[in-house]
Amino acid sequence: MTSGWTWRYDRYDPEREPLVEALCTLGNGRFATRGSAPECTAGTTHYPGTYLAGCYDRLTSTVAGQQVENEDLVNLPNWTLLRYRCLPDDAPPSDWLTPDAGELRHYEVHLDLRAGVLTRRLFFEDARGRGLRVSHVRAVHMGDPGLATQCTLFRAYGWRGAVEVRSVLDGTVTNAGVDRYRHLDGRHLQDHRTGIEPDGVAWISCRTVDPGTRIAMAVRTVTRPVRPVRETAASAAAVQTYELPVVPRRSVMVVKTLALHSSLARSAADPLSAALDAIARAPAFPRLLSAHKEAWQRVWEQGELHVPGEAGRILRLHVFHLLQTLSPHTADLDVGVPARGLHGEAYRGHVFWDELFVLPYLDLHFPEVARALLMYRHRRLPAARTAAHLAGRQGAMYPWQSASSGREETQALHLNPRSGRWLADHSRLQRHVGSAVAFNVWRYAQATGDRGFLHSDGAEILLEVARFWAGAASFDPALRRYRICGVVGPDEYHDGYPGATVPGIDDNAYTNATAAWVLARGLDLLGELSEARRSDLSEQLSLDESELARWEDVSRRLYVPFHQGVVSQFEGYGDLAELDWEAYRARYGDIRRLDRILEAEGDTVNRYQASKQADTLMLGYLFRPDELYCLFGRLGYALDEEAWRATVSYYLRRTSHGSTLSSLVHGWVLARQKGADAWRYCEEALLADVADVQGGTTGEGIHLGAMAGTVDFVERGITGLETGRDGLRVAPVALAEIPRFTFSLCCGRHRGVRLRMLPGRLAIRVPASPEGPLAVVLPGDRQFTVEPGQERWFRL
Repeated sequence: MTSGWTWRYDRYDPEREPLVEALCTLGNGRFATRGSAPECTAGTTHYPGTYLAGCYDRLTSTVAGQQVENEDLVNLPNWTLLRYRCLPDDAPPSDWLTPDAGELRHYEVHLDLRAGVLTRRLFFEDARGRGLRVSHVRAVHMGDPGLATQCTLFRAYGWRGAVEVRSVLDGTVTNAGVDRYRHLDGRHLQDHRTGIEPDGVAWISCRTVDPGTRIAMAVRTVTRPVRPVRETAASAAAVQTYELPVVPRRSVMVVKTLALHSSLARSAADPLSAALDAIARAPAFPRLLSAHKEAWQRVWEQGELHVPGEAGRILRLHVFHLLQTLSPHTADLDVGVPARGLHGEAYRGHVFWDELFVLPYLDLHFPEVARALLMYRHRRLPAARTAAHLAGRQGAMYPWQSASSGREETQALHLNPRSGRWLADHSRLQRHVGSAVAFNVWRYAQATGDRGFLHSDGAEILLEVARFWAGAASFDPALRRYRICGVVGPDEYHDGYPGATVPGIDDNAYTNATAAWVLARGLDLLGELSEARRSDLSEQLSLDESELARWEDVSRRLYVPFHQGVVSQFEGYGDLAELDWEAYRARYGDIRRLDRILEAEGDTVNRYQASKQADTLMLGYLFRPDELYCLFGRLGYALDEEAWRATVSYYLRRTSHGSTLSSLVHGWVLARQKGADAWRYCEEALLADVADVQGGTTGEGIHLGAMAGTVDFVERGITGLETGRDGLRVAPVALAEIPRFTFSLCCGRHRGVRLRMLPGRLAIRVPASPEGPLAVVLPGDRQFTVEPGQERWFRL
């Protein structure tokens, strides 16, 4: 299926086609188009989709007798649609040809990762031996983020006549790519206008319902020397029909070039005028494709990770999709990290906590993009403050699911496909997302040295999250500690106690420990500010010494429950029933979504010691063991290696891995412990999308956090890499399955620092520059420097 820089599918399988479409999506950070067959409209097998970063729409639907609001990433008009059929001189016209036609004899999809080009080849042959070979080449331009192109070649075998081609710009699309959402209104586009200019350019203009974002597409179709025989601009679609004369073994070509503009752009230009101007300036296909490949080359130079073997090929695919979703163009946008990329409609395109897994890669390779994504959070700080105020709290309460405005977008109801029942959704109680936002701010500043951001916009985020946690904690005189109650942890399974009428659990260890960390970092940050800046911030945020004294107290006395010598996932977790894991595996096979299985049986996962994904163990992902022990020590708990190993072992046996992030986190934790099973868990994360291990979910959109996390596992996890004010720290963890790899990174003012890992050896090359030497710290606190223009080898 793969080789080198190529991802290939060499046969047509209708059941696999949604996966192919998602993994062959092309994008440039501004927008993306799924790798769907141009011949097909949306249905059970095929689902064309084009998604513009940050383009959301809000609709109200009636679900289970309730009115529910949802804000979705909008599926835009289908610009790729190209219908065709054969018109032989000596026979009636054929049917319209698609991959599902009985005459299909060959089908191949070829994704060139280096160039960002998708090629699809088909060969049709009828009962009389008349053949038609079709080749589509598609690119979403990485250089000019408003352009895309698709070139189709037709070649006849054994017949003469014409190929009738309909080039369609289809605005009748809806959001219908996720079967679970079929009860939700998906008609997000309205007020369609279409037209065809005298020079043959078709266009469509429309807007979303709420907030009324205006969208315009202009498509230039070129078929030399043939001109259209018919042109139709209907209310929501523009159709140009051509009859291309064909003779055996000579190709004819159709090129569609798209210009996409919207009112989301900072430019005040009318989107339709901008699209028509852009398509008029767009070069012909060969120049357009050449410039696109050159742009991808520049991106790869900054972002590539080279790992030999099959793992390396999958990791390269992961980097490819990460860069298509969050490219250098993202630095100019007001967008967050969509959990499922720009590859489909799962999770409605929302922003969760996935930047926790995505930003480390961007910090090292594209710090400007990382900063832009943090600014998305800063611009929504007023919404987070409002949410906290409405909840009776101070500070900022970031939403579990965010989209355009920063308000809470988590659905009120969710469907269990096993039982067919709509259930209350309490996942909005995952308040720990605020700690993730604050952690990302701090880590970005440490990794990049961008103290200017940390002391300005970053400080506002971090301090307001700290303020929220200080207010959310209530003092328990019996424990003589502070507690945080009524939350949901990263596990997501446990949204309440058995039989309780009020949702939420108390003292989730991950939530409380990270809240304590945020409070401590808030105090550290205030301590490093200049007196003038601290005074300004204190006045701006109305911070006084009594409030900071509470921060100090809460950060040292938050309650973390234990049972049986291990950290409890939450208060009372150890009192829950044990699940018969083997019985459920024997009965159902795949029990990743144990919550759905139990609910369909009339039971609830709230009764059991069973986790969907890493929860307590997420602490071992965020913090090295020594950092974790220090954090617990500040809280007055003696967590040591023995207790942490026991905790890891305890939860490994009680986790169903119902999230693609779960295996990744467990792999990180075990690698830091030098555990034997580290690679087994990381390999499952590596295969999560390419093998669709979640059973059909990848076709609805890739899992961007897991993809980025696997790359980060190699770059930071195996190397033990940290970048900061003291330079580059490396503390490798030997992993036999990935013994050697190479990547470049940014470290302070140094760009393009090359790190090469070999068994027992490390090379660091610093490009020539006017900067000073790069400090390097190796295990045992061995300190070295590498001069610009120099490469040094070190023994490990």
